[in-house]
Amino acid sequence: MAYLLRTLIVLMILSIILTALLALKIVHLPFSHIQIAIPAFIYTIFAQAFVMFYFIGVSRLTNNVYSIVNSGTNLNELFDIPPEDLTPYIEKTKKFVEDADRCKRQTIPWTILMLILGMIAFLLGGAHDTGLVQKTTHSGVVLGFITAMTIGFFRQWYYLGKSHTLLRKLKNLYGIADGQM
Repeated sequence: MAYLLRTLIVLMILSIILTALLALKIVHLPFSHIQIAIPAFIYTIFAQAFVMFYFIGVSRLTNNVYSIVNSGTNLNELFDIPPEDLTPYIEKTKKFVEDADRCKRQTIPWTILMLILGMIAFLLGGAHDTGLVQKTTHSGVVLGFITAMTIGFFRQWYYLGKSHTLLRKLKNLYGIADGQM
């Protein structure tokens, strides 16, 4: 799943770069930058929603597993035959919870900032086309959006890899099949 999400955010970056290059008239296509900006930003919204929910889901899964192991109830959900000593499982799973929460905390604020600045830039672009806002206002917010998107992209890329590794270790520890989260 992390590889798919990485592909989605690469496509997001490329679509926004194409939009900016069309706006700056560096690239010439039969479409205007406005015609590309609309689907590019809608795609950005969906890609970021998928990434955000992935980090929320990984964090939720690790918290649920930790709750089961820590409480000692419903151990049959994780083990065919529960071990007598759960201490090593509790310690490892607590580390997984901390790592998953770190991944979530390091990416979701950038996702939200990216989406907010993108929406403002999108609205100011429409206001610029109708003559209500100067080009510099729209361009400034777009630069902020591109900056937030770039920082968010690299954070998401890094923490998607971390989350993927974390999930592999969690699955191996508890013998969870690959087809399951």
